Amino acid sequence: MATEIDLRGRPADEYRTRLFDALTEAERGDVFEIVAAEDVDPHLVQYQLEHERALEWEYDDPDEEPRELRVTVGDPLEDEHGTIDVRDLKPQRRHGVLLEIFDTLSAGEGFVLVNDHDPKPLYHELRSMHGDIVDWQYASKGDGEWRVEIEKTADSAADSEDVVTRYDVREIPKQERHPTIHHRYGMLPDGATMELVAPHEPRPLRREFRQQYGDTFDWEIVEQEPGRCRVQITKRSGGGEATASNADEVENRDEDADEATTDDESLEVVDELDVRDLPPAQRHERIFKAYAELDGGTGFVLVNDHDPKPLYHQFDAEAGPEFRWTYRRKEPDEFRVLIGKAETDDGVPGTDASATQEETEPEAPF
Repeated sequence: MATEIDLRGRPADEYRTRLFDALTEAERGDVFEIVAAEDVDPHLVQYQLEHERALEWEYDDPDEEPRELRVTVGDPLEDEHGTIDVRDLKPQRRHGVLLEIFDTLSAGEGFVLVNDHDPKPLYHELRSMHGDIVDWQYASKGDGEWRVEIEKTADSAADSEDVVTRYDVREIPKQERHPTIHHRYGMLPDGATMELVAPHEPRPLRREFRQQYGDTFDWEIVEQEPGRCRVQITKRSGGGEATASNADEVENRDEDADEATTDDESLEVVDELDVRDLPPAQRHERIFKAYAELDGGTGFVLVNDHDPKPLYHQFDAEAGPEFRWTYRRKEPDEFRVLIGKAETDDGVPGTDASATQEETEPEAPF
């Protein structure tokens, strides 16, 4: 029979004491049904760290409040890390919970994260906020269960400066930058601020934001010096998508992509790349790799489940004049785009986006 613990009406700083007292007196296999006004995951992870005892828990609903969950007491950890499985949490809750857990760790402490996809964006986020003190080791990958051992190797000197999250894009592989940032921005609550650190102002990203989110965000450069630019992006109310009030501006910004249809007849289609089953962070990587492998005069058909227009802006900013983009189909859940590399006058393709970046700039155009 499960023991009920109702934390509603209690101050959040009392959650820990009430939970720890109950769990410490429990035996293996004991079950607790907990109701709380907010997520209690950081307390459960901290209990595993301090008492070296495994816990398993599952929420009744990914997002519904009050939070209701069922906790089962397990065996001693025997020098293993405690585990948190976030697969039953709404994505918007996951990063906040995991950032709070990492903040509470002391040097040398860690936990095992279980997720339903590669949580690599969290790695970039932790590194950007805390520096080189994040040890990140994959224990398993794929099949709906990714397990990562995360450890804080030293004390953190993180300074939030009233921002919810920070990304130093100079430390993120180029193909992962934009999808990582869009992924995290979509999880921000209204009024929250994300900070980016880049080698220069990330104007291509700003164009993507205007195209995708309209005028529902604020973009402020808070620091700019040679080789370093700090930008703070604040989500206004309704900041998840473009609004009707700026439809004309968005439409004008998209005309280049819509009209980029020339020369497609001269391209030989050599492949079809369907990325609909890939996690967002892997899509751009696969697409850029496919483009880099093209010979002059060839192309591939990209199949995506939504309009990949932000990708066009990134290619347009980073690729050379040989870049070609032609829409072939625009339907719900199926967008087809011919992406190609035209031949130059001498029959040799221009330098691809990655090569151009490496040869002409020390940092990638963002």
